[in-house]
Amino acid sequence: MADATSAASKHFLSDKVEHFTESVIREMTRQAMLHGAVNLAQGFPDFAAPAEIKQAAQQAVASDINQYAITWGAKNLRNAIARQMKLWQGIDVDSEKSVTVCCGSTEAMISTLLAVCNRGDEIVVFEPFYENYGPDAVLSGAKPKFVKLRPPQDEGGEWTFDEKELRSAFDRHTKAIILNTPNNPTGKVFTRAELELIRDLCLEFDVLAITDEIYEHILYDGTEHIAMASLDGMRERTVTINGMSKTYSVTGWRVGWAVAPEKITNAIRKVHDFLTVGAPAPLQEAGVAALNLPPEYYAKLADGYRIRRDHLIPALTAAGFHCFRPRGAYYVMTDISAFGFKDDVAFAEYLVQKIGVACVPGSSFYRDPHDGARQVRFAFCKKPETLDEAAKRLSKLAR
Repeated sequence: MADATSAASKHFLSDKVEHFTESVIREMTRQAMLHGAVNLAQGFPDFAAPAEIKQAAQQAVASDINQYAITWGAKNLRNAIARQMKLWQGIDVDSEKSVTVCCGSTEAMISTLLAVCNRGDEIVVFEPFYENYGPDAVLSGAKPKFVKLRPPQDEGGEWTFDEKELRSAFDRHTKAIILNTPNNPTGKVFTRAELELIRDLCLEFDVLAITDEIYEHILYDGTEHIAMASLDGMRERTVTINGMSKTYSVTGWRVGWAVAPEKITNAIRKVHDFLTVGAPAPLQEAGVAALNLPPEYYAKLADGYRIRRDHLIPALTAAGFHCFRPRGAYYVMTDISAFGFKDDVAFAEYLVQKIGVACVPGSSFYRDPHDGARQVRFAFCKKPETLDEAAKRLSKLAR
C-alpha cells in the first residue's frame, strides 16, 4: 500500500519540480532563526525603511486605496518609473505601453520568461547566478545554458568571463540572455565593453536581453551602472527588470516592474494578469513617493552600503576568509579553502549551528554544486551593531 501511495503521489506531480530545490537562501534564514544566529544569509535590511515612504504607504491605506489597481500598475507609479529611467539612464519610456508593475522583480522575471519562452528555447545565464534564474527557465519550458564568471586572481581584481565561452553559448535555439548587473552574488558590475560584447551577440543571433537591475543604485569605487536598453540597437530587444526592494529597503512590499517594447509588454501583461492580478495598491502609491526622492538619497544609500562593506570585509579576512571585493550590490562572496571543510554546505551548517552566523553555501549559485563547494556568500545590508556581533562570533574561527 505504501509503495502504491508513493507512486500515485509522484504521478500527480509535474516533472518540472524534479529539476530544482526549494530556495537555499530562504532555508538559511530559517536556520538562522532556529539557532539564534546572526542572519548574513538573506539579502534583506534589518534597519528601517525611509520614513517618508512608510508615511506614504500609511496615508494610502488611510485614504482607502485598498482595492485593485490597474492590473499592469497604477498610472502614477508607471509614470514615475518612466521618469526615473529617463533621469538615470536617458531612456525614453512610454508608461502606457511599456511598463508592467508586478509583485516584486521576482514575479517580473518569471512573467517575462513565461511570456517569451517556448519549449526547446535556450536561455543563457552567467554563473554564479541568483538562484531563481535556473528554476524560472525550467518553469517556462526553456533550458538554461550557463557561462562561468571567474573570480578575481588578485586583490582588487574583477570577476571575468571568457568571450569564446560566451559566444559558444549562443546558437539558433537561444531565445534570451539573463543579465544581472550589479550582480548577485558576486558584486560584479558589467562594464560598457562587456555589455557591448553581449549586445553584439544579441544582435547577431537575434536574442532578447532580460536584465535584472535591482541593485542599480548600490555602487562603489566610482563604478557606473549602464542599462542594456540604453545601448544602440538594444531598446527593442531588452526587458529591464527592477523594483523597490533593494533601493528603498522594503523587500517585503513586493513591488517590482518590467519595462519592455510594446509587443513584449503586452505578452508580459497577459501572464502577469493571470499569475498574480496585480501588486498591492497602497504600496504602489508609496512607490511614487519613493521614486520621487531627491538624488542625495541615492548617494547616501550607496555610501552607507560602502561603509558596511568596508566594515564586514576586514572581519571576514581576520577570521580566515578570502574575500572577493564587490563593486556593487550588498553581498560579498568568499573562499573558504582555509577552513578545511569538505564542502560549502557542511561549512555553512557548522557556521550557523556552532558559530552563530548564517551565510549562503556557494553551491546554490552554480549548476554543478562542485563549482561552488569552496565558496559562501555573506550579505552586509545590516545595522552596524549586527555586523559587529557577526564579527565577534566569526572571530572564534581564527582561534
